[in-house]
Amino acid sequence: MYLDLARLRGSFPALDQGVAHFDGPGGSQVPRQVAQAVAATLTSGISNRGAVTAAERHADAVVAGARSAVADLLGCRAGGVVFARSMTQAAYDLARALSKQWAEGDEIVVTRLDHDANIRPWTAAARAVGATVRPAGFDRVTGTLRVDDIAAVLSPRTRVVAVTGASNLLGTRPDVAAISEAAHAVGALVHVDGVHLTPHAPVSLDELGADFYTCSPYKFFGPHHGVLVGAPELLERVHPDKLLPSSDAVPERFELGTLPYELLAGTTAAVDFIAGLSPSGPGPADRRARVLASMRLVEAHEEELFARLLDGLGAISGVTLYGSAARRTPTALFTLAGRSPREVYERLARVDVNAPAGTFYAIEAARWIGLGEDGAVRAGLAPYNNAEDVDRLLAGVKELAR
Repeated sequence: MYLDLARLRGSFPALDQGVAHFDGPGGSQVPRQVAQAVAATLTSGISNRGAVTAAERHADAVVAGARSAVADLLGCRAGGVVFARSMTQAAYDLARALSKQWAEGDEIVVTRLDHDANIRPWTAAARAVGATVRPAGFDRVTGTLRVDDIAAVLSPRTRVVAVTGASNLLGTRPDVAAISEAAHAVGALVHVDGVHLTPHAPVSLDELGADFYTCSPYKFFGPHHGVLVGAPELLERVHPDKLLPSSDAVPERFELGTLPYELLAGTTAAVDFIAGLSPSGPGPADRRARVLASMRLVEAHEEELFARLLDGLGAISGVTLYGSAARRTPTALFTLAGRSPREVYERLARVDVNAPAGTFYAIEAARWIGLGEDGAVRAGLAPYNNAEDVDRLLAGVKELAR
C-alpha cells in the first residue's frame, strides 16, 4: 500500500510554482481544502461562542470540532485540547502555571537536543521561583538522546522533564515512552515538544506516556497557531492566570481571549486531509483509525525518499552530514566544505530549491555538536516531496561542490 503522491501533490496550489520545498520543518505548504475552510469560516455568520444565536452556535461548533480533530490526530481526549497563539506561547504559559507549585530547590530537566521553545520557558519559570535547571546532553556524533542521559539528571526533587519528540535540527527521535517512565518513577511530570514529530509519525499520548504535549498545526498542513494537550483531570490541577469573568472550566481556563475560529476550522480541515491520505479515503470510518493508517503511509514514503537523500548527499565530496541516529524524522542537516551554509541556501534558492540554513532556534543543540552561529543547511522532507525534488537538491549541491 502506497501514498497516492499525485493526488496528494495536486491538493497543494503552492507546488504549481515549481519550487522543491525542503522547508517543511519550518512550516509546511497548505492544501486547498484547508485554505477553503479558513475562508469559509471568516465569511460565515459567526460571533463569540454561545447557545442563543446561530452565529454563536456556529462558533461553538467550530471550537468543538477542532478539539475533536486534534484528539483524533494525537490520540488524546477532546476535553484536554487547549489552543494557543503558538507552541512557544503554550509552553511559556504552562511553565508559568506549573511553577506556582514549585519551591526553591526543586529541579527542572531540559535537554540540549531541544528547540529553545522547550528550554527557555522552563528555565525562566524555574529561575523565577528559585528552582534548579538540570540540562541533559546527547551523543554529539549520532544525535541520540538516551534514557540514561535523562536518568543521570533525575532526582526526587525533579518536578518536570521537558523533552522533544523529535529534534527539529537533527531529526533525532528519543525514546519518549522510556524517558516518561523514568521521569514518572521519581514523581516528575513530562512535557513533550511534538512540533517536529507530529507531521511525520503516528502519535498517541498514552503510548508516549506524556503528561503534556504541544505541537503546531502549521507544521502538518494547517494554519499558524499552537496546541497543548493533556489529560483533563491533570489540567484541572493547574491554575494559570486568567481574567476574572473568563471561564475557569478546562480547557477554556488556559485559552486567553477569543479563539481564532477560522484557524481552528483550518486545523480540523488539516486533520481531515491527513485522514484522507489512506486508501479508505475520507469516508465514515473512524477518523482516528484513518489518521493512523495515513501516517503509516507517510512514514513509509518519507523513509524511502530520505534514504535517497542521505545516500545522495553522502556521495558528494565536501558534504558533512550531522547525526546518524537510526530513529529519526526525514531531516538532513549538512554543511559543504568551502561554502557557508547561507551561501548554499541562497544558491539552491536560485534553482527553486528551498533548503534553509541556520540553527532553527535549536541553539543549544547546534552549539553541542560544534556548529557556529551560522548553523548548517537543513533539508527536511514532507509528504508532498517526491524523488524529482530530491534529485534537484542533490544536483544543486553537486554543482556547488565543484
